[in-house]
Amino acid sequence: MTLDLLLTTLSAQLFTGLVLGTIYVLLALGLSLIFGLLTVVNFSHGSLYMLGAYLGFSVLSLTGNFWLALLAAPVMLAFLGLVVERSLIRPLYGRSIDDPLLLTFGLSLILIEAARLIWGKLGLTFDPPAALAGSVNLGFIYFPSYRLFVICVTAVVVIALALFLGRTDLGLIVRAGTRDPLMVRALGIDLNRVWLLVFGIGCGLAGLAGVLAAPMRGVYAEMGVTVIIESFVVVVVGGMGSLAGAVVAGLLMGEVVSLTTLVAPKMADIVVFIVMAVVLMVRPSGFFGEAGLME
Repeated sequence: MTLDLLLTTLSAQLFTGLVLGTIYVLLALGLSLIFGLLTVVNFSHGSLYMLGAYLGFSVLSLTGNFWLALLAAPVMLAFLGLVVERSLIRPLYGRSIDDPLLLTFGLSLILIEAARLIWGKLGLTFDPPAALAGSVNLGFIYFPSYRLFVICVTAVVVIALALFLGRTDLGLIVRAGTRDPLMVRALGIDLNRVWLLVFGIGCGLAGLAGVLAAPMRGVYAEMGVTVIIESFVVVVVGGMGSLAGAVVAGLLMGEVVSLTTLVAPKMADIVVFIVMAVVLMVRPSGFFGEAGLME
């Protein structure tokens, strides 16, 4: 292999890892946002990711409009999140952290079986819009336009979420609620509404990740099973409840998996766990996590 070919292959793999990392980032942001405020480990997040892909496919099939599907799927998942939080999660606040984990695990299985009943057991093809079907010349490689679009959308979402949490009154209440919920309640703020909103946003991010990933990975009922485990690894490495950690760890894990696939494909499925073990040995709370958050 010549040096030019090696550099081209490595560059393509790095960009592929960046795309995978953006999917991890969107999922990990939702998980971290929900855990940071509600201290709820949402094990149904992978199934919500899957459901976002299916709902996006259905909207695309009915309307032929990818952009409408991209908008509608996260909104529908956010609404579903509001219903789940209000009816299932809220009665479990103040109880053991295991209770909502087991409930969301059961919900995950229900959603997977529901998807099989509604859309069938066979995988579905989700085509990107014609405008994003080609490739872009980056100077050193040609890279699929759609994958660059996914990177850009994720960057916009991360910036918007950072501005929401850092520059708006509601965002400041969310951040304060993660630090000292008793003081926030003492100031007369109804945290129940804040929890409802945050859970909905987190589920909407899972739906957005699903509809963005669908043209690259296809749509099938089990698509969230593996990715939810990898997303939890990202959250743990970045630090439970840390949004900055979710972004950094998500991009890092995407690159690690992509480069491992290039040099040692059989190791790609376990490399994330190796990285997690190494990170936790050095920093038990992850990159940006706080000690004692799980207690």
